[in-house]
Amino acid sequence: MKFKNVKLAIGASLLALSLVACGGSGNNAKGGNDQAANNTQNTANASKGAEAGDLDKLGQIAVITREDGSGTRGAFTEITGLLEKNGDQEVDNTTASASVQNSTNGVMTTVAGNPSAIGYISLGSLNETVKALTLEGVEATPANILSGEYKLARPFLLVTKGEPKEGSLEADFMKFVLSKDGQAIAEEEGYVKNEQAEDYTPGNVSGEITVAGSTSVTPLMEKLVEAYKKVNSGANIQIQSNGSSAGITAAAEGTAQIGMSSRDLKDEEKDKVQGTVLAQDGIAVIVNKDNPAEDITMEQIKNIFKGDMTAWGDLAK
Repeated sequence: MKFKNVKLAIGASLLALSLVACGGSGNNAKGGNDQAANNTQNTANASKGAEAGDLDKLGQIAVITREDGSGTRGAFTEITGLLEKNGDQEVDNTTASASVQNSTNGVMTTVAGNPSAIGYISLGSLNETVKALTLEGVEATPANILSGEYKLARPFLLVTKGEPKEGSLEADFMKFVLSKDGQAIAEEEGYVKNEQAEDYTPGNVSGEITVAGSTSVTPLMEKLVEAYKKVNSGANIQIQSNGSSAGITAAAEGTAQIGMSSRDLKDEEKDKVQGTVLAQDGIAVIVNKDNPAEDITMEQIKNIFKGDMTAWGDLAK
């Protein structure tokens, strides 16, 4: 079975998103840039006024990050500029003082329990226990990810060692999750679906497969597996939530039939496995619900997570 049409369709969508995010050209780009600058300035002015005193009361910023190997951390550090080239090496400049959490729930629980904390999670996992900041005046929503206005966005990938064998449970499950039925679930869970998804016809296959990887993709995968079993009761699908890098390795080694990744494949990984976009996701920058901050810039995110900005009062300056 081939997924090339799906990949090409999504690739075209990603290219369009990239062009929108870059601002296009000519007067339209200038107008968009001017509007974005105005939004950022207006929000900054509001922060300097009403929020400055309250932010000072929060004291030192408690930085919460994910563990090495997390797809969310990989995407976050790359997009924000925390990941920098040093010769042939890539260096993650996240501050050594950051508290490391090994799951999305761990980040949310820590931020929810600490008024001075800041972290980042998959947009689809966002709930009412924490508050998501707007990014340069733009809210983290599926619509803003699709338009390219929200800059902290990345793909969710299904990782396989070559093309799934036609007629296999692995192939049929991937058909389902990439179909209109599967993509409707992705959209319902807060992700950006593939608009070119096709109808699904049950393959009536049975057997057992393992899907392993990203803790960010896991909540969506659990919903997809639950729905798939309703149309294919003979399927036994085990989910292992152990991080993007572990999932990619498992797919390459054959200990899992499908890996889950919340980041793009690295060049050295592309020689061993292939990735198919399941959906698009945003990364929400989260703070405690009692934190008066509402907006943050990409530069401020980098400075905070690098350790160059250490006090909440600095955010309003």
